[in-house]
Amino acid sequence: MNGTNRKDIRPGLKVAIVLKKDQRTGKLTEGIVKDLLTKAPVHHRGIKVRLQDGQIGRVQQILDDQ
Repeated sequence: MNGTNRKDIRPGLKVAIVLKKDQRTGKLTEGIVKDLLTKAPVHHRGIKVRLQDGQIGRVQQILDDQ
């Protein structure tokens, strides 16, 4: 599942994000969502989130689909 729909993402979900510094390479960082930062219901590059460790990026994949 991709991370372009805000309704699919919630705090506590395990996701893979791309950090701003890694946008050129596409390197993914895994973590647990703490906060949703994008207010729009859909974003074509991925919903921006803050992970529990403080890193901020756009969701590329939802890894935990509970």
